[in-house]
Amino acid sequence: MKIVATGFFAAATVIFLIALSQESGGPAWIGYVRAAAEAGMVGALADWFAVTALFRRPLGLPIPHTAIIPNRKDAFGDALGDFVGTNFLAEDVVRDKLRRVDVGRRVGGWLAEPVNAERVTSEVANIVKGAVTVLRDEDVQAVIDQGIVRRLVDKPWGPPLGKLLGQVLTDGAHHKFVDLVIDRTYDWVHDNHDKVVQVVSERAPTWSPKFVDSLLGDKAYTELLNFAWAVKTDVNHPMRVALDQFMIEFSNDLQNDPATMERAELVKNQLVEHPDVQHFIGSAWGAAKRMLLDAAEDPSSELRKRVREGLLSFGGRLGSDEALRAKVDGWLEGAAGYVVSNYRGEITTLITDTVERWDAEETSRKIELQVGRDLQFIRINGTVVGALAGLVIYAVGQWVV
Repeated sequence: MKIVATGFFAAATVIFLIALSQESGGPAWIGYVRAAAEAGMVGALADWFAVTALFRRPLGLPIPHTAIIPNRKDAFGDALGDFVGTNFLAEDVVRDKLRRVDVGRRVGGWLAEPVNAERVTSEVANIVKGAVTVLRDEDVQAVIDQGIVRRLVDKPWGPPLGKLLGQVLTDGAHHKFVDLVIDRTYDWVHDNHDKVVQVVSERAPTWSPKFVDSLLGDKAYTELLNFAWAVKTDVNHPMRVALDQFMIEFSNDLQNDPATMERAELVKNQLVEHPDVQHFIGSAWGAAKRMLLDAAEDPSSELRKRVREGLLSFGGRLGSDEALRAKVDGWLEGAAGYVVSNYRGEITTLITDTVERWDAEETSRKIELQVGRDLQFIRINGTVVGALAGLVIYAVGQWVV
């Protein structure tokens, strides 16, 4: 395009020279041709200067206000950043755009597709694997020890345990556990006749005959078995009532009795300081890490299955539940509005800092390659329009004279 534009200038120059040489003594129309060609040359030179001044100094001369792009690159970057921040990252503009896009409905329809839900699940799994792999085991273990275990140990256990036990007793949820203990007790008594007889015989006086010890053992076993059966089958048995009463009193003591609370703290400390418990705490993150990695890598794992089903369900609800969709859209608008209101300057620095790092000459060359073709038409138009303007001016001058 530079060659074409220069060709127009060259053609105007040739025509001017020919017309100039023939004007003296030639026909009157030669003057019109000469004036048009002369004005076309002026227009071509003026527009060449204007186009060239954008990117470099014409002919290398230090003319003011030339090489505009290389010299004012940073100012253009700042102006572009301000323009984007004001017109594209304004809170009302972003909110209006999100509102018209209807993100909730689109996301819901997209997530409701099993293929897309599986894709998101895979990406979540990759994020989990990456996060778990990057975290240092000793740092996570320190957080578990100091942030979780120590806080649990430092707080008294008696009152919360007593409150929890009281709630369980009030709801009657302990009855199944009591039934289990009683059933196991009855089964043990039923299956250990010889042990019961042996215990009675060992406790009998040395002078007691062996057959008497055996009879007493059988009697004791029978009574014990009948007692266990009665407790097992009678939900209102005094033993059950006494056990309930004991647990109620124990739950109250855990909350109010200093001695019981102190003993609970001793048990807690012994439990936490036990080597097996310490080993479990120390290896907790390692076990959790292996579990997370295995679940994230296995497409058929329960974790990925639940995530996938949750995404499908959430996508379906977004598509059908207008209230939920409006709530999600409101959250998105609020989050986007907060970001552009508080971090608009940091976002636009992506433009300004990037432009600032560009080399001035390289930037000018890249811009010229992108828009230079269109700019050469300015030179061509300058030649043509200049020639027409010169022709009109010459014609008016001849008419006036």
